[in-house]
Amino acid sequence: MKHIRDIETPKPDEMSAKEWTVTLAKYREPSAARSWFELAVTAIPFITLWALAWASLSVSYWLTLGISFVNAAFLLRLFTIQHDCGHGSLFKNRDLSDWIGRVLGVLTVTPYDVWRRTHSIHHSASGNLGRRGIGDIVTLTVAEYNARTPFGQFMYRMYRHPLTLFGFAPSYLFLLQNRLPLGLTDTAKYWISAMGTNVALIAILSTVWYFGGIMPILLIFLPTTILAATAGMWLFYVQHQFEDTHWNTAEEWQLHDAALHGSSHYILPQPLQWLSANIGIHHVHHLYSRIPFYRLTEVVRDHSYLAGINRMTFRESIVCARLHLWDENSRQLLSFSQAKALKG
Repeated sequence: MKHIRDIETPKPDEMSAKEWTVTLAKYREPSAARSWFELAVTAIPFITLWALAWASLSVSYWLTLGISFVNAAFLLRLFTIQHDCGHGSLFKNRDLSDWIGRVLGVLTVTPYDVWRRTHSIHHSASGNLGRRGIGDIVTLTVAEYNARTPFGQFMYRMYRHPLTLFGFAPSYLFLLQNRLPLGLTDTAKYWISAMGTNVALIAILSTVWYFGGIMPILLIFLPTTILAATAGMWLFYVQHQFEDTHWNTAEEWQLHDAALHGSSHYILPQPLQWLSANIGIHHVHHLYSRIPFYRLTEVVRDHSYLAGINRMTFRESIVCARLHLWDENSRQLLSFSQAKALKG
């Protein structure tokens, strides 16, 4: 595939977010060969490591756990490829993308059609204070938090605590909540997606139990799934929960501005960027979600302005875990202590 070399306008920083979509449209075409290759180099190691972990049960349970932890990275990459299927960006044929997504959804314990719908809502409402609650991490404004009762504030603090978001929540979300089409229970299609995924999971895990007993489930399936879910939760968090993110009231909210300025450019070491399928280039993805994940690097290579927006290193991202409240006056995400200082 030929790379697109950018001839930037004299002042790209003066282009609106919506105007950038015209430029980004040039990157939307997927390569079927590249897509199949990316799927193969992720799925084959995942299956191979699963088999090695199973074989290692007769050698050492610690070895089994170690292999499972490594395999979690490939499961995370399978989820990000499933994510591209949901956006119709992996293949030109939407039906093919959807069915690959449904198969991957069994491996990632995520009902594909349910997730695709809630994720679509996330994209269409990200940064909109009037449309929070589906497909996102609940974020209150300073004023909303101050208006709560002491118990309400306590519950929100518990919800936003790192032990909840990155400890309990990933397991709850992927192992329990995903078993039902919560928020979409009035539509048969989503029940079929959730129950179909559940039946497939039961069939696979029952087969594993029949041939290997409970240990492959306890030492391979659960650790791999939970660790991948936790890493995915962290990635999703830092993609939108950073100091200078972008929120607006429904009246002032604009889709393209929220996409570009409310999503981070997460700079990860190359191995981690590969294992996360470039999902850290999230501002470009949100602005034009039909770009295949393997072409996102072309965009930031060709357009220095986009490469410089919302850049955040891993070290810088750690502080995001203590940011919890959106201040509509300073237009920044604040910690609880910073928000309390505003009252003083």
